[in-house]
Amino acid sequence: MSDFAGMEELLQDFLMEATELLSDVDNKLVELEKRPNDTALLNDIFRGFHTIKGGAGFLNANHLVALCHRTENLFDKLRNGELQLNPEIMDVIMAATGMVRAMFGYLSQEQQPTPADDALLAALDAVIAGEKAVVSRLDKKGPSAATQGSSGELEWDKLYHSLVQETPAPPAQTAETAGTALAAPNPMVAVEPRPHVPAKPASSQQQPITKETTIRVDTHRLDQVLNLSGEIGLTKNRLTCLKANILQGKSDNETLRALDEAVNQLDLLVGDLQNAVMKTRMQPIGRLFQKYPRLARDLARQLGKDVELVITGEETEIDKTMIEDLNDPLVHLVRNAVDHGVESPDERIAAGKPVKSLLQLSATQVGDHIIIEITDDGHGMRPEVIRNKAVEKGLIDIETANTLDDRQSLSLILLPGFSTKQEISSVSGRGVGMDVVKTNIQRLNGRVDVNSVPGKGSTFTISLPLTLAILPVLVVLVGKQPFAVPLSLVREIIPIDPQSVQQVSGKATMVVRDEVLPIRSLASLIGWPESQRPTFGVLMHSGEASFILAIDGFIGRDDVVIKPLSDIKPKGVAGATLSGDGSVVLVLDMEELLLASTGATRATLFARAVA
Repeated sequence: MSDFAGMEELLQDFLMEATELLSDVDNKLVELEKRPNDTALLNDIFRGFHTIKGGAGFLNANHLVALCHRTENLFDKLRNGELQLNPEIMDVIMAATGMVRAMFGYLSQEQQPTPADDALLAALDAVIAGEKAVVSRLDKKGPSAATQGSSGELEWDKLYHSLVQETPAPPAQTAETAGTALAAPNPMVAVEPRPHVPAKPASSQQQPITKETTIRVDTHRLDQVLNLSGEIGLTKNRLTCLKANILQGKSDNETLRALDEAVNQLDLLVGDLQNAVMKTRMQPIGRLFQKYPRLARDLARQLGKDVELVITGEETEIDKTMIEDLNDPLVHLVRNAVDHGVESPDERIAAGKPVKSLLQLSATQVGDHIIIEITDDGHGMRPEVIRNKAVEKGLIDIETANTLDDRQSLSLILLPGFSTKQEISSVSGRGVGMDVVKTNIQRLNGRVDVNSVPGKGSTFTISLPLTLAILPVLVVLVGKQPFAVPLSLVREIIPIDPQSVQQVSGKATMVVRDEVLPIRSLASLIGWPESQRPTFGVLMHSGEASFILAIDGFIGRDDVVIKPLSDIKPKGVAGATLSGDGSVVLVLDMEELLLASTGATRATLFARAVA
């Protein structure tokens, strides 16, 4: 039975507010480390933590209250000038906030948190008493046998995910696992990310964690939706009246003009209502960005680097469902920039750079797309080194490598299995992270571009549609059957002149503005008989591959609402939608179609595309 029977709504409200407060506290702690004498900032942190403690007390989460109270005592010492903030004290504070977040995981399962680890509580008491030696000793202390897996590795996964996930997950076993955070300055980032496996439930009644299903909406936007609904109701009444008149035989010009005006009015109102409803799903991307300053700080401290993460464009809005799916790619990019991108202090001094590295994370809206950029001022990447490493790892052959330009060479780092690390560490080296970035972004109908200047730094640019709920598509024809392809992949529509088609290595190609592009028949991709002479070609760019999609005709552009095919999902089909005449139109997943047609992996597809 739940420990919070009858208090479920109150518990969810607390978790939503407290999680945001704790993220804000984490970010302000990172700022406080830069400005240790900022009394106003320290007071803000104290108030946020005190609010969390008050809510926990109302829920009778006594162990959480006890941990918060001990941490408040430390904040009070800092506020009164009895202690001077230093990196070692900040490590203990960060470990305490990590334990608080782990306790939120228990509450999200409607269970009372277990007591905080004794080592953590002892460290807090020691710092409050001014015993610096205890903190130093804990930093070097090895994990106990209870916190090790069979391989001897620390089980940091739960804590790591509790930091970067929207809904915190409970620790894998007991609070002792979380308490081992003191074995390293930054336990949240001391492990290579792996697919998250939820902890085994403590009882058969325990339910798995689900994504947050609530959303905060400005009342002004709800008022707009309500007003538009009222206007649509009035227009519907007008159309009903006109329908009755027409059925009674009134078909004069005035009646038909009124009908035309009512239909046009309804079309405008439905469009406005659609946009207004979509805006209710939009959330500031700052809700996601606020998690990363601590992530960058902890990893930089572990690696002995001095990195400052600067965030801009937090107010940029994006679909809430996309915010959740963006989390893992951005975590990998931030970690990659700190680990691979920026140099150590000694290397930066030798290169004539400031000791502090600058990492910038920004978001802007450009038209109907969101552009997210992660930029570092590190040593950059050399295309020839990337090509050689890809050949060495067997991802591409030497012939393909020789045909790649600098942009294509830099994109090789997105292939699964690619890594420049000679040794696998707890942070990187397995060649998984960047593949996760590419795969997840493509799943959101976006793309990733890589730019780098050796000695100056690198920039990863993510381009995403504003929302996934409505997808702009190009409706094309195979015979008389319509299919929809995402408009984001379409560059242009061109006529296919049979005399312009050339055979290269037994494959049909066309030259478009001095670029030789392969021709892929949509009919053959979906397993239909090919027409003798496709009339049109759609110049498309999917992943790293540009090609011409041969079709029999096209209907035009449309904005569709995709309906998922939950029971059956054929390969290469992203979903279905309805056309204006009520017929079903399949929305195609072009990358999956290309992979399925060749039986190739993404790596070999890339190699073939650029060869």
